[in-house]
Amino acid sequence: MGSPEEARIRLPQLRLDELLEELQARLDAARGTRDRVHSLLEAVLSVGRELDLEQALKSIVEAAAALVDAQYAALGVIGPDGRRLSAFYTVGVSEEQIASIGPYPEGHGILGELIRHPEPLCLAKLSEHPASYGFPPHHPAMNTFLGVPIRVRDEVFGNLYLTEKRGGGQFDEEDVSVTQTLAVAAGVAIDNARLYAESRLRERWLRANAEITNSLMSGAGQAEALALIAERAREITGAALAVVATPMADTGSLGVELALGQQAEALRGLVLPQDGTLMGEAVTGAAAVTSDDVTRDARVSAGPLRFTGLGPAVAVPIGTGEGGVRGVVMLVRETGRTPFTGKETEPLQVFAAQAAIAMELAERRRDAETIAVLKDRDRIARDLHDLAIQRLFATGMTLQSAGRFIEHAGANERVLRAVDDLDETIKIIRSTIFGLQAREGPAGTGLRARVVGVVGEATPVLGFAPSVRMEGLVDTDVPRETADHAVAVLSEALTNIARHARADRADVILKTDGRELCLTVTDNGVGIPPEGRRSGLRNMQERARQLGGRLELRSPEDGGTTLVWQVPVAGQEGHDTPVEEA
Repeated sequence: MGSPEEARIRLPQLRLDELLEELQARLDAARGTRDRVHSLLEAVLSVGRELDLEQALKSIVEAAAALVDAQYAALGVIGPDGRRLSAFYTVGVSEEQIASIGPYPEGHGILGELIRHPEPLCLAKLSEHPASYGFPPHHPAMNTFLGVPIRVRDEVFGNLYLTEKRGGGQFDEEDVSVTQTLAVAAGVAIDNARLYAESRLRERWLRANAEITNSLMSGAGQAEALALIAERAREITGAALAVVATPMADTGSLGVELALGQQAEALRGLVLPQDGTLMGEAVTGAAAVTSDDVTRDARVSAGPLRFTGLGPAVAVPIGTGEGGVRGVVMLVRETGRTPFTGKETEPLQVFAAQAAIAMELAERRRDAETIAVLKDRDRIARDLHDLAIQRLFATGMTLQSAGRFIEHAGANERVLRAVDDLDETIKIIRSTIFGLQAREGPAGTGLRARVVGVVGEATPVLGFAPSVRMEGLVDTDVPRETADHAVAVLSEALTNIARHARADRADVILKTDGRELCLTVTDNGVGIPPEGRRSGLRNMQERARQLGGRLELRSPEDGGTTLVWQVPVAGQEGHDTPVEEA
């Protein structure tokens, strides 16, 4: 046992050790805080440097996981409806795990809790929370949880989800504070990325508008201008399919003028009713119409599924001013892509206005060309009447009077024959003048309109609306006589389906390549019985024979009947051709 003096010396030494240990602990804490603040600053700077929104979101998730030492992290983007997640970015889960787990979450359970109540949420055990929804098979085990909302301009953009703090610890108040600070920086970064993306998008629209204006000013035709508009709109909006349709006069239907992209072949030339269809609603309402999924939308026309693999769509009317709606542009994205938003439809309206200008200019050019042709015809007719006919008439009179002085019987006969030929020539020229001065028939008498009219008349009798598709210049290349026969054959074919086929679907395809006209009518009925009446088929065959064409009947493997009526558009001399059956 030491002396009192030695005891007094040891006591201050013990207090000094305690003080030194406490000082060391504070220094370690300050160093840790400094390191964490430094890491936070680095994370904020890293996130703020990203201008691509997709990459910025991934950087935010990675920075959050590193800051709080979480094994798993995710960022859920809240969709337009404000109730579900539209995108999900993860850290710590491999691609193989993601594939085995299945689709990304939509916002149930704890994830939905943060959507409904956008406040920081820190849990020691996920499963103990009342909103816990459980995990799908093959999902990694998770217990500790930290969730923080990300706001962009007072609007909740999404949520940060952090789970499984490394080392077995729990998320504390400092983790919450650091994550909230990162969330504020993330909101600024997301806003910057959005503004940058919008400016780039506006730049692309302006370049496309300039390209289209230049095309219009250089004299591009309507088809070329519309194709350019549809292609640029498809590229800029990330759509898989672009369709342009125009109203068909006096039919209440829309004809698909062009289709570009995925499944375009099945849509070209298709005729759709305005009532009850997505594009028809845009035309009648003169406003943009959207659909979240065209494969489940009742406004998509009935018939064979044409939109497999496609999802969100928007239909924008072409022209809404005094000139009325001239058509509609529809853009469709692939399944799983985000629906079209109001910000995307605004520039589409400008593009649709460009399309209206294209159609207006093309129509004015056609009118100017028609006027020029008619003026030229009138000039030719006047010249023929005032010059050619008068000279021919004078020449005939001269020859007729000169014939009196010709004594040779053979020579006199030849002169009189020449006079008769001149009279016939004058008749031909007068007929030509009448043809030059004739005008086009009334609108709505073209083959397209007549076909749609026949189908419309047959619909109540059939009990369903057949699908109609037309390709080629059927109004321009097909002579009137051939068109009359085609309309009669179509009417007979639809009547036969209504009477005998017991079908619930029929498809009509009319196309021409300028050399031949082909009408195909297909149904899914019971087929043609061998002992059935053939009077209607004989009539169709006779019409084909008169035009030098043929009639063919086929029986598809899946049942029903396919009728193919094919004739040359030049109306060649007919010949006997039996009905071909396959």
